[in-house]
Amino acid sequence: MIIKTVELETVCGITSKLPENTKPEFAFAGKSNVGKSSLINALMNRKSFARTSSQPGKTQTINFYNMNDSFYYVDLPGYGYAKVAVEVKAKWGKMIENYLHKSPMLKCVFLLIDIRHEPSDNDKTMYDWIVNNGYQPVIIATKLDKLKRSQVAKALKVVRTGLGIGPEVTVIPFSAETKQGREEIWDLIEDSVNSLDKE
Repeated sequence: MIIKTVELETVCGITSKLPENTKPEFAFAGKSNVGKSSLINALMNRKSFARTSSQPGKTQTINFYNMNDSFYYVDLPGYGYAKVAVEVKAKWGKMIENYLHKSPMLKCVFLLIDIRHEPSDNDKTMYDWIVNNGYQPVIIATKLDKLKRSQVAKALKVVRTGLGIGPEVTVIPFSAETKQGREEIWDLIEDSVNSLDKE
């Protein structure tokens, strides 16, 4: 996929009204320190366009990035960071749920899981939440470069078992360092956009 233009078009806070986009949206969810901004930057083919923060849990908005003026990457707030107050977490949760529930242009949700660790309770809750809102998330197992090649198959099995998912669910190992997995994610997005164009 060739990325020609990237624009941060809309930033939605807790009280903001969601934009009425007419182009397909692809959302990214994950824990605060799972490497979401690094993934989105890699998918933009930009080094540091998506907002990164030295403080996990800092992203408190839903960010809509217009890609090639043909679809959107939607960066959802990171979840599960311990230092964030409970009431703030609840508001973020409501905001994410509102988006999942109400956006007619949302075509796919990518859920990021750190390949080095068993999925946390927050990861499982988020997975179930996405499914309950009518989407089958694509799992992206991040930080692939932190493992030896011999450890990958076992780690992927732990991710699948931890989330309780079968072989029908797509799991893509990804490294922001080597960009392994980027083409597979791009292909999924491109296929989805192209199939919509044909309708």
